[in-house]
Amino acid sequence: MNSRQMLEEAFAQSGLPGAVALIADRDGVRLVEAFGHADATTGAEMEVDTVFQIASMTKAIVSAGAMQLVESGKLNLDTPICDLLPQLANPQVLTGFSDSGEPQLRPASRPITLRHLLTHTAGLGYFFIRPEVLRYFAVTGMPAPGSLASIEMPLLFDPGENWEYSVATDWVGLAVEAASGQRLGDYLEANMFAPLGMTATAFREALPEDAARVHARSPEGGFAIQPMFLGGGEFDAGGGGLSSTAHDYARFTRMILRGGELDGQRILSEASVAEMARNQIGSIRAGYMGTAMPDLAQPFDTFPDQHTGWGLGFLINPEKGPNGRAPGSLAWAGIFNSYYWIDPANGITGVMMSQLAPFGDAGALGFFGAMERAAYGIGA
Repeated sequence: MNSRQMLEEAFAQSGLPGAVALIADRDGVRLVEAFGHADATTGAEMEVDTVFQIASMTKAIVSAGAMQLVESGKLNLDTPICDLLPQLANPQVLTGFSDSGEPQLRPASRPITLRHLLTHTAGLGYFFIRPEVLRYFAVTGMPAPGSLASIEMPLLFDPGENWEYSVATDWVGLAVEAASGQRLGDYLEANMFAPLGMTATAFREALPEDAARVHARSPEGGFAIQPMFLGGGEFDAGGGGLSSTAHDYARFTRMILRGGELDGQRILSEASVAEMARNQIGSIRAGYMGTAMPDLAQPFDTFPDQHTGWGLGFLINPEKGPNGRAPGSLAWAGIFNSYYWIDPANGITGVMMSQLAPFGDAGALGFFGAMERAAYGIGA
């Protein structure tokens, strides 16, 4: 069975409305295939250049943008970030709620740094993952989606003490703006997207008409379209606001795979890429996410049997993955069931795009696993 046949069979078993699978190495794209529909309710076909909301796959790109500014001396990984972002001065830790329901707070033991933000150890959270954050907003007022208020919250623990997936990369994006003097999207266009030829990647106010739609499974079978859009808002959301294509995103992952350079364009130094790919959090375990809103995201753990680490923007697996990736590979995902990995040891990267809620869908993960096995010739 060849790779295309493996993927066709896996897609048929996945129950996904549509997907794009791309496998590449340091020299170029090995395979890219589109499956199913961009809109399962109209029958619009999926194409290899269909635009997707890549959601939290935005984070790695924004983290790389921040590292460019670390290289130039405009950002520092370990000085208090409140020097640039006064909103993060004097952080408060949420310790609980009073009998009347009021949040109870104490001062944090140390300031937040850019390294804390890049590693999700700042103490921030997400309201759809942590019930405490959802309860805090319920008491203080639920902020509008896309507002700056939506990322302003007390900490769940002192900076550096734990790992919690969070709005931290939204703050990284705001730090990029403060350090560069440019809107985040403009900075990335000039310093990442244009040099890499990522012509379809942007913070958009609205999606193109032929973009993939976010689907949810209907109880009666089939799919319903969900009107979820992560773009627009008060600021360019560095934590999840980009839309892109599989080809474009693979330009980024191949740049990382090649140590910061692609087609003669050096985006990052080899030293910066190595630092991004190094576990930054010691004995703390990264990667597990609970849920406070299971209709949006299921509990998720990429490698439940491994003590996974976190670099400056990436999950890192310390042992070989079950589908072929080597130890030290980099990975993460987007909330509408898009996923990627970067394997420096074997020189392989894969990008899978789909648009389905909630996150952590078993069918999507099954298809992604099959795609990874195809990349390594396992079961072919």
